[in-house]
Amino acid sequence: MSSQREIPTKPHDFQGDIDTIGRIDAVSTILDVVCRTTGMGFAAVARVTEERWIACQVLDNIDFGLGPGGELKVESTICHEIRQNREAVVISNVADDPVYCSHHTPLAYGFQSYISMPIMLKDKTFFGTLCAIDPRPARLNNPETIGMFKLFAELIAAHIETDRQLRTSQAALVQERQLSELREQFIAVLGHDLRNPVASVDSGARLLSRQPLNDKGRQILAMMQGSVTRMSGLIDNVLDFARARLGNGLDLVLEGAKPLRPVLEQVVNELASVDPSREIMARFDFDADRAIAVDHVRIAQLFSNLLGNALTHGEPGAPVRVGAGTEGDAFVLWVANAGTPIPPATLDDLFRPFFRGKARPSQQGLGLGLYIASEIAKAHGGTLVATSDTDETRFTFRMPLEAKRGQTAVRPLG
Repeated sequence: MSSQREIPTKPHDFQGDIDTIGRIDAVSTILDVVCRTTGMGFAAVARVTEERWIACQVLDNIDFGLGPGGELKVESTICHEIRQNREAVVISNVADDPVYCSHHTPLAYGFQSYISMPIMLKDKTFFGTLCAIDPRPARLNNPETIGMFKLFAELIAAHIETDRQLRTSQAALVQERQLSELREQFIAVLGHDLRNPVASVDSGARLLSRQPLNDKGRQILAMMQGSVTRMSGLIDNVLDFARARLGNGLDLVLEGAKPLRPVLEQVVNELASVDPSREIMARFDFDADRAIAVDHVRIAQLFSNLLGNALTHGEPGAPVRVGAGTEGDAFVLWVANAGTPIPPATLDDLFRPFFRGKARPSQQGLGLGLYIASEIAKAHGGTLVATSDTDETRFTFRMPLEAKRGQTAVRPLG
């Protein structure tokens, strides 16, 4: 027995479907069970469309001559009719069958027994058929055989759905990863390229501050310096975000010999100069010459992000309170402001990148400040937590004075 009506193979057109069936380990077992149970010599899972009949997987014990990727003229097959009416066809003996005894397909391919069950996907899409043929008659038209074929066709359909969902998820994951890498590389380049013009504006502002200016000039200069401070903070946050997400981490330079209090006081003075109308109440409960082994630049960045956030979101007429000191074997830094409480459900999201909550229209930012502050806290082996109620919203950084640092590059200074 041979498939003399086979047409030139073009498996690449449906290679995805052939590969899908090939990945389903159960199919080879199903075809073997079909042949052993019915006594038939050829069984296949076929992809059937309006124009094509393509074998996806085959068990051929009768030299039919068709393998995976092999193709028959769809009009010459009974599967073509099954695709149209979505009903199984069962023929125990072609010679005795009143419908198919003179049908062109058995005559063309020389079989006497035939069974084909449609493979239907969840969305009612017709994929193809699970079919079997043999040159001898076979006992097929019984509930057991028909039920077995129906069960196997449903099982194959379920595997196809699962495989497609998995492939779609994997493709989406790869695309998202590529977009994420591109986005983060763009952020890194953008942040780097912004430094030069901001540095130029800062240098110009410093030169102007040494010149005699009238009140209007001093006011404009203060606005320029405030804008430079905000822009520098944004650029630092963007670059640190890119470093963290691209896998380089935050680089700590521990300065255990220099006092920390002047660094915190400088942050307060810088932000107070940006908006002199806002009151900042600072209390630092440790000696001015007390040295604590931290990265001064990073701690200043963390503090600046927290204080800037409090000034932005706090009640405009109420002071922002800040404090720092040692509690037992820990260093603690906190910032508190009055204002509308943060909902409990939102507190968990505050330290996610690009999370801005419900800001007022005049409030601007990328939503990276708290994320970067949290990463700096982790890099120092510490924690950053937020609490909020009707009295105040408070961010507290707590760091063991003697502890292992986080998974970050740490370089002691000196």
